[in-house]
Order: sequence, then C-alpha cells, then structure tokens
Amino acid sequence: MLHWEDADANRAMFDDMLSTLKGVTDLIVLPEMFTTGFSMRSNELAEEMNGPTVVWMQEQARELDAALYGSVIITEGGRCFNRGLFVKPDGEVTVYDKRHLFRFANETDHYSAGKERVVVEWRGWRILLQICFDLRFPVFARNRGDYDAILYVANWPEARRFPWSQLLIARGIENQCYVAGVNRVGMDGKGIHYSGDSAVIDPRGAIIAHVEASQEGMTTARFDRNALEDFRAKFPVAMEADDFELKA
Repeated sequence: MLHWEDADANRAMFDDMLSTLKGVTDLIVLPEMFTTGFSMRSNELAEEMNGPTVVWMQEQARELDAALYGSVIITEGGRCFNRGLFVKPDGEVTVYDKRHLFRFANETDHYSAGKERVVVEWRGWRILLQICFDLRFPVFARNRGDYDAILYVANWPEARRFPWSQLLIARGIENQCYVAGVNRVGMDGKGIHYSGDSAVIDPRGAIIAHVEASQEGMTTARFDRNALEDFRAKFPVAMEADDFELKA
C-alpha cells in the first residue's frame, strides 16, 4: 500500500519488495505515481529528472539486472507531468508522459498532457508504455504492428474495478499482444479505495497471472514469443485493420 505523498517511505517499501527479484525477472512494473499516490499537489511533490526517484530506479535496475517501469510526478520546463519512466540496467531512461489526464479528478488542472505515443524495446520485446486513464482510449493504443506488449500502471479506484479488468482483456484481444496492468491497493489520502486487481493478459485474452483483489503483493508471468508469433500468423486479424491518423 502506498504511503500518501511520502516518496522516501515508498522507495524504502519497494526496496524491501524488490530485493527478492534479483535474477528472477527481466521487467518490474510499479503503479502509477508510485512514490506519492495519485496526488494533485504536483508543484510541491514534483521531482526533476536527476532527482532521487530516477536515481533510485537506475540503481534498482542495475542491481536487479532488470528494467523498471512506473510513473512519477516530474517537473520539466516549468510544467508538471505524470511521467512514465522505463529504466534499463545501463541507466537509460525512456520517458512517456500520460496522454489522457483524468479530468474527473482535476488532473488536467495540475499536469500537462503528453503528446507522444512511446514504444520501447527491451530484450527482444517491443513494449507500449501507458498510464491509467489511457486504458479507456483504444485508438491511442491501437497496435500498428509496432509492439508486442502493453504496460498499464494505474491508480484505478475500486468503484470502477469492473471496467479496469474488462478493458485490460479487451486491449490484449484487439491488439493480439500481452498486457500487464499494475494497480495500487488500499486507501489514499483523499479517502479513495483501490482494489488493485493487477493482472497479466495473454494475446487471446486469458488471464495468466494476477494478484487477488485488495491484496498487496507481486505476481510474475512469462511472455512466450513463439506462441505470440504463431497466434498472429494463424489468425492475422491486423491485416483487416482500419487506417487512421492520430492527431495531437
């Protein structure tokens, strides 16, 4: 459970959780705003790209020989972003700024929206980076033959847990890809409850790993390259996909 607006405590918590993963996995996915919770105090809590959380992620990636992905409140150029950070063991950082801000919680008043769709390559896999509310916008995530997996990090409330679970499955089926959705659990500082329901979906829409609702924990899953390519070859639905142009 995330410590509300306490980056030091959250980094310490994840230190303990991740210490068991050395040599076990290639990729570790953390929740949205994993150092603060889904806070609108962006100006007070924002870090810079050379700040303590980016350094911490680089240290963890190097120590665990795995990539890390999660989102953090970042300030740059006088603006604040809900920024996804994909960090590799060599220290390289790939940035994705959340495109679809959650107006219902006034995120649009405190953060600037990203414009770029970002795919990162990691150990032979092409991975689309996404954050929370992006899940409701399938056009932005539409597979154009340029990725094999999607990562969604989230602070998705329990009140809307059904769409969370169903849309993760939908994104896997329609894009013929693996999907990992990692959501926080517990109560935040605004009294909003989160049930987690973190899961990994395969390209056929089957749940291949999950964490029980409202339980803090970790789960692992294996992406099968041969199975993915065989499924796409035998059932090439993307060949009939509609053309479209995505505008900022």
